[in-house]
Amino acid sequence: MIRVLSVTSECVPLVKTGGLADVAGALPGALAPLGVEMRTLLPGYRAVLEAQPEAETVFEVWDLFGGFARIRRGTLGDQVLYILDAPHLYDRDGSLYIGPGGHDWGDNAQRFAALSLAAAMIAAHGIEDWVPQAIHMHDWQAGLTPIYLRELGAAERVKTLMTIHNVAFQGCFGADMIGTLGLPPHGFTEGGYEYWGQISMLKAGIMTSTKVTTVSPTYARELMDGAFGLGMEGVLASRGADFSGILNGIDLDLWKPSYKSPKGKDKHKAALREELHLPDSDGPLCVVISRLTGQKGFDLLLEALPMLLEQGGQLALLGSGEPHFEAAFRNAAEKYPGVAVRIGYDEAFARRLIEGGDAILVPSRFEPCGLTQLYGLRFGTIPVVTLTGGLADTVINANSAALAAGVATGLQVYPMTKEALSMGLTRLCDLYRDKDVWSQMMKNAMAQPVGWDTSAKAYAALFKQMVESGESTRESEGARA
Repeated sequence: MIRVLSVTSECVPLVKTGGLADVAGALPGALAPLGVEMRTLLPGYRAVLEAQPEAETVFEVWDLFGGFARIRRGTLGDQVLYILDAPHLYDRDGSLYIGPGGHDWGDNAQRFAALSLAAAMIAAHGIEDWVPQAIHMHDWQAGLTPIYLRELGAAERVKTLMTIHNVAFQGCFGADMIGTLGLPPHGFTEGGYEYWGQISMLKAGIMTSTKVTTVSPTYARELMDGAFGLGMEGVLASRGADFSGILNGIDLDLWKPSYKSPKGKDKHKAALREELHLPDSDGPLCVVISRLTGQKGFDLLLEALPMLLEQGGQLALLGSGEPHFEAAFRNAAEKYPGVAVRIGYDEAFARRLIEGGDAILVPSRFEPCGLTQLYGLRFGTIPVVTLTGGLADTVINANSAALAAGVATGLQVYPMTKEALSMGLTRLCDLYRDKDVWSQMMKNAMAQPVGWDTSAKAYAALFKQMVESGESTRESEGARA
């Protein structure tokens, strides 16, 4: 059994702002049957501690960036959860990363350096007689872990994997924080954690970890391009063969439709239309569940929306984000009877949208992996996606060849323009009117493997390779001595 500590800033079902939480919550259980014992380390936000009242203290740190901290043992499904209970860092109002005033917490550097340091201390000293052989670090919030491992003398023994969920978030802080964070000054170089005169926790993880992954093969290739790499393309290119893409999956038990065939969707669509006061229509009911940002392509969707509505299509949207997008979609709902909008997020309502919708729209300009299209496939809700990142890796485009072979599961749009998206929505409406083709696409979608089986095997193989490589190196060094 390979012992791995997963270090993450969010994790379902406890705390979530995005897809990272879904992955961190599902992966330990998916790896367990494959010979990997993965335990998870998560900050002790107020919501986490309230959800785990029986969690017992198993490790104490007398001074962790300005205050006493303890690590509590809780549960994550059938797996072990470690909660970093540091009230001076995590017990506060606001969201995980942003305060009530809408700005990043001023001590985010210390808050997530503490998470990395706690992970390194667990690896260096063990916890409950359990010592990890590898650490799985998720995004910049865990990026300093290998540096602290080195400072504690455990870097050769414990291997590290850095997974990038979105390269746009890089964890950059002023160089004046080097001493405060306990970082070695000699590491503040182009080949270390220095990034344009600042500390970058993401770069620290990329440059100092044993291996680096991201969440889809196509996104891994895209990150070599400056248009997608956002300044990190050279850093990632320097890792060579140690950088790869492993596609995310979803929890099949959590996202399990109540129906087994396309016909089963009908009653859910009728209920959704009634809930949203949408009239009957002979076009597809399209749903959107997303952050409302330019990255997600919602300016394109707003421009293409009239084309969808003219052909009998409808739109039901759940999301929040940039105020001008929120206002624009609210205005669209007031103007068009075929549009319904809810600003905010509600997991139960999101599920009803996917269960009752005919199609799910994901018009992102870039998308590292994407999970909503996977939920759509699982429920026979046909994805309409742009040709980027994990969207390109998970949807089989309904072109002539795929339709003739009977394998199409959705529609891919390229290039990322209003005209291309309008054509894609027109194509969607045409396919929807051909009931035999549409039914086959729904069956294909529902049969497509979207769980963790394949990806968990890839992670398990990578952890095994890392650990065995380290053991071989230590044996060789022992023989030479």
